[in-house]
Amino acid sequence: MTALVIAEHDNQSLKAATLNTVTAALACSSEVDVLVVGNAAEAVAQAAAQITGVRKVILVEADFLADQLSEPVAEQIVVLAAAYEHVLAPSTAHGKNVMPRVAAKLDVAQLTDIIKVVSTDTFERPIYAGSAIATVQTADAKKVITVRTTGFNPAAATGGAGAVEKQAAQAGAGKSRFVSRELTKSDRPELTAAKIIVSGGRGLGSGENFKKVLEPLADKLNAAIGASRAAVDAGFVTNDYQVGQTGKIVAPQLYIAVGISGAIQHLAGMKDSKVIVAINKDPDAPIFEVADYGLVGDLFEAVPELVKAL
Repeated sequence: MTALVIAEHDNQSLKAATLNTVTAALACSSEVDVLVVGNAAEAVAQAAAQITGVRKVILVEADFLADQLSEPVAEQIVVLAAAYEHVLAPSTAHGKNVMPRVAAKLDVAQLTDIIKVVSTDTFERPIYAGSAIATVQTADAKKVITVRTTGFNPAAATGGAGAVEKQAAQAGAGKSRFVSRELTKSDRPELTAAKIIVSGGRGLGSGENFKKVLEPLADKLNAAIGASRAAVDAGFVTNDYQVGQTGKIVAPQLYIAVGISGAIQHLAGMKDSKVIVAINKDPDAPIFEVADYGLVGDLFEAVPELVKAL
């Protein structure tokens, strides 16, 4: 049977996480459809149709779907699920919000945060903050899956020729309503999609030092800025920046950890990065165990010197 991928988008553009999820879906099935739920999202559907490996895109639009609340979005997925054996979404805030509801409605167990498809009913997923990998098998006829996008290469965004099919929206139950949304706006790349990330930890000492020390380096590298949970808990930056098991899972080409000791919670969110650089004054810091390059020294001296060298 064909697999169905739930597109991640903002009604204007398709999020990169969808491409990784399509790759996971292609490992489950030879045919993949993409569902775009939203409002005035024709551009998103057209972009999804261009993804290599996508057979068709189902576009469901309505005013009450504009904010993609989990309840009405789940209703659209459940109605379509009968035609699919696998239903997959990125393991993002949106995917984690919608897919448990879908699994409950279909009366199946959800397969969470998979990083590998072993077979059509068997998958691998990290447990114990990534310290171990569990192989899980399901007997459910419908597989409801969230995908850790760092575990799969993105599908090609162009080269496909999928058809776009519009379908009528299922009326929502009206049990929830959108009130407001507060977004953090930045000229920097989005943290989960950035190729280079500069992250700071408690060693920076203050939010002011985050700006003074990290931002010049991030500017030089056109990098996103991240943070450890300790830095977030200390109030240096907001939790939008948090990288880790309880934050965002990232796998950039280059990850620079500044003043981060390397607690297992943080390592779970970034250890799949292609190249890891660590700067820390403690030579025994756990971050050096996963780092490709390590510099033992005072970050307040090392980082400005690095900026000058760049």
